[in-house]
Amino acid sequence: MNEINVNQVLQQMRSMSIEASSKPVEKTIQSDQSDFSMLLKQSIDSVNETQKNSGKLAKSFEMGEADVSLAEVMIASQKASVSFQAMLQVRNKLVDAYKDVMNMPM
Repeated sequence: MNEINVNQVLQQMRSMSIEASSKPVEKTIQSDQSDFSMLLKQSIDSVNETQKNSGKLAKSFEMGEADVSLAEVMIASQKASVSFQAMLQVRNKLVDAYKDVMNMPM
């Protein structure tokens, strides 16, 4: 089961923040873009995997498998929902930021 550990995510965000502030200025833009795109892809893949796992657990429960409890199915479903909503909010913020940049005067 793919679980989202809030403390681990916060630690990763802190370490990325420290790393970003200590990077040399001469780092190329292309490298930064690939880092961001890789991070975004990993996040989307993680949300996708959480949703797939939730679906598999729900299907197993519906089929009457004894090793899957209703509590596990509900928790997995909520995790998938929360992770999707978080990804949706990130997407909305990215779209807003893009619109702001596009509306800047030259």
